[in-house]
Amino acid sequence: MKISDLLRFSAARAPETDALRFGDRTFTYRELYADVCRLANGLRRIAAPGDRVAILAENHPEYVMAYYGVPLAGMALVFVNYRLGAREIATILGDARPAVVIVEEKYLDKVPDDVTRVVIDADVPGTTRFADLLDAPEDEPDADDAALAWLIYTSGTTGMPKGAMLSHRNVVAAVVNAGVAWERTTDEAVSLMPWPLCHIAGYGVLVNHMHAATLVLMRRYEPEQFLADIERHRVTDITAAPTMLSMLLRSPEIAKRDTSSIRRVGYGAAPMPVEVLRRAMKQFPNARFQTGFGMTELAGNVMYHTADDHIAAVEGRTELLASIGKPMPLSAVRIVDPDGNDVPVGEVGEFVIRGEQVAMAYWERPDATEEAFRGGWFHSGDLAKRDAEGYFYIVDRLKDMILTGGENVYSREVEDVLYAHPSVAEAAVIGEPDEEWGERVVAMIQPVAGERPSEEELIAFCKDRLAGFKRPRRVVYVDELPRNAAGKILKRELRTLLGPA
Repeated sequence: MKISDLLRFSAARAPETDALRFGDRTFTYRELYADVCRLANGLRRIAAPGDRVAILAENHPEYVMAYYGVPLAGMALVFVNYRLGAREIATILGDARPAVVIVEEKYLDKVPDDVTRVVIDADVPGTTRFADLLDAPEDEPDADDAALAWLIYTSGTTGMPKGAMLSHRNVVAAVVNAGVAWERTTDEAVSLMPWPLCHIAGYGVLVNHMHAATLVLMRRYEPEQFLADIERHRVTDITAAPTMLSMLLRSPEIAKRDTSSIRRVGYGAAPMPVEVLRRAMKQFPNARFQTGFGMTELAGNVMYHTADDHIAAVEGRTELLASIGKPMPLSAVRIVDPDGNDVPVGEVGEFVIRGEQVAMAYWERPDATEEAFRGGWFHSGDLAKRDAEGYFYIVDRLKDMILTGGENVYSREVEDVLYAHPSVAEAAVIGEPDEEWGERVVAMIQPVAGERPSEEELIAFCKDRLAGFKRPRRVVYVDELPRNAAGKILKRELRTLLGPA
């Protein structure tokens, strides 16, 4: 089954339903699928099946067309994060070697002129207009569903990004898995998409289209516009990263906008601080909350936390708020030791996954592929544990665990405590070298506007909540924590900010 089949089937069932809204532009399912087919045929005039087609742009309807149309042309869509620097973009384009780059005019100077450049939003001499590609037949071309469809580079939170190779089948399996697992609160859903489409979270576009829901696409996430769109479109379903929700809850506009239409709140992409989740549940009392956990190499989520789990947490089982839930129906997951053996309940090990949605390999990285996909399982690099009821908990990234005085400290546990302090807006915990202890715990704090708790106050706040070796030995204040496009904190950049104690 091809990625574009998800849209084709809905166009047959609900041709006149709005599939996509973006500003003042609206596309029905019939119109959007026709444009996707035109794009696929237009691309075959300027490139060949098997080629890579990169896209460098903020969110546009044309980006959604490329999601479906590039793979339908028999080509692979290469996602390029527009927030990267010129050198980082050049590295990805050099690695993927696309024949065509679809680009927004403002980023055109980051694209070499030795490839065919297709400009989304302008008529630029020496380039091809995106609109010209749509001047092609609507007939559906043939494509191999086992072929490479999406090439998405990992977020690179610890080093050089790697290209995760996702076939049509991988992506469709992830979408179907989510469609089976996630609860739907209405048959006439209107979903708001704030995620950058250059991130794997954009697969939520396909999940919504599989259900023939109406999708409202934001150009980029802005809390005030997010709230305005909810009110204007009577949005029923929202999804966000924890940092997005945190920003939303702090916005003065939230008290001025009607958000009563919201029936479902999904979140993911990074750990959710317990206090942020509690505030969100209070703000949206009519909504059922769900969370998904996944990654680029999995084409989406493999774990989920149900709405009923959240209700149980509010009624007293607060420990569930820190859980990523249980495996989705089409996912197989384990927690293993360094030798690949299952660890006992309650013990920490590496989180590994198997399923149809697991990526084919890393693009031209046989060494990384062999390491991560060994033994028939994808090794995530996440440290996790499982309780007796089958709930899973991410403890830390394998590379972010702090070893101090022979004891393991998991940064997530310390961060959850820090988030409970009323003057802490954002927190990240890292280790820094220490001659006596090997490493010591350092808290990087973004304070709430107008407030700045002292280092002594924060350390004292942790005293009754954490063992001595887990408590921060140093507190560093920052104006803003560095993040990638998905909202994940870039801890490698934090380490460069530390400076001398």
